[in-house]
Amino acid sequence: MFIRNFDQLAITPQRKIVLQLIEEALSSIQSENVINREVKVENNKLTIMDKTFDLSSFNRVFLIGFGKGSAKNSKLIEEELGDRLTEGYVIDLPANATHNALLAGTNPETFSKIQSTQGTHPLPSSENVEFTDNLIKRFKELILTEKDLILIVVCGGGSAMLVHPYRISLDEKIKVGKALLESGADIIEMNTIRQHLSTVKGGGLAEILYPAHIASLIFSDVPGNNLSYIASGPTVKDNTTIDDAINLLKKYNLLDQLGLKREDFSENPKEDKYFENVSNILILSNVTALDAMKKKAEELGYKTEILSDKFEADAKVAGKELIAKTNPQPILLIGGETTVKVKGHGAGGRNQALVLSAILDIDDKTVISSFDSDGWDNSHFAGAIGDINTVSKAKGMNLNPQEFLDNDNSLEFFEKIGDGIETGRLPSNVSDLMIVLKY
Repeated sequence: MFIRNFDQLAITPQRKIVLQLIEEALSSIQSENVINREVKVENNKLTIMDKTFDLSSFNRVFLIGFGKGSAKNSKLIEEELGDRLTEGYVIDLPANATHNALLAGTNPETFSKIQSTQGTHPLPSSENVEFTDNLIKRFKELILTEKDLILIVVCGGGSAMLVHPYRISLDEKIKVGKALLESGADIIEMNTIRQHLSTVKGGGLAEILYPAHIASLIFSDVPGNNLSYIASGPTVKDNTTIDDAINLLKKYNLLDQLGLKREDFSENPKEDKYFENVSNILILSNVTALDAMKKKAEELGYKTEILSDKFEADAKVAGKELIAKTNPQPILLIGGETTVKVKGHGAGGRNQALVLSAILDIDDKTVISSFDSDGWDNSHFAGAIGDINTVSKAKGMNLNPQEFLDNDNSLEFFEKIGDGIETGRLPSNVSDLMIVLKY
């Protein structure tokens, strides 16, 4: 069971149904299920979904992994490849490495040919920069040719972990990252800016690894699954420009605040030759989780609708909007990513903010939940669940939900109420998922 406090939260039959759907969603996106289903090696041929690579055509096979969950995915691919793998490098969060190892029944250090690094997220660090520097140096030393195949595991959070600033310092990069996270910008806007401050994003990694053949296994955490923006599209040809990035910074009044100048930005590679031998394969998205929840809900006898897999809105108004959209079907399922423009001084994440805002007007026939699929909603809660019981507990404790919302302090509210969802960090990430149940 993924939800550690399942029994504590399941105080009504309706809440239990919502929590069962969350369990189904999380199970469907875990590495074992995905890799075992989509990656096969048979008769010296590697098949990734509907793409096949003849391993006998390559002299060397390498693996690179970065982002949340990349360690476990890389470990499973390494096991599938066996002796065919030459060497590999992966960076993931420490908690993910540990959790992945427990799931695999192994120790995180038991990679056979892959060197593992513990990185940081959501902000970059010296560890992330050092990993990327060493990666670039190593693959330049290898003198790559078209007889080399490089498998790249691209996971959510990769923008922070694969870091090689074009001109600005690491401290400046961290400052930019923090400002973007608090600005209210969506993931597409943030990653457009990040692409032009880096030499490895926006197709930059493909240029570095040219002329080798590349197969990127992409685990999407971006609503709509635009490959250019998942981990900032390191192997995807970018169609944006420096002007696009600068205009977005101006939109959020950040250009002057951050002290950035035009010469700090890089134009990403546009030449077709860098991408001719690149296969970008979307191997997982929130559609998998949404479909799994829908199937489970229907097995339980509930009429269910998937509203969208790319829902975007201000978290502080999204909950009320979703509740309004839940007629006449009893259950509404949503995937996407909301945003929060931080104005207060509290703690919490966008999923908790969404549920907190929703309970301000919730009736006694509705349950709503929003959660981050990697188990970490900018805090130790994956998200929250809310209904009239949440409201009643708040009144009994003399807590004003609006005050907590205004101070961006959803974490403290749900800690006091006891309606935060606890899973711990999980080794897979397909952005956020939301459920509304009416009864």
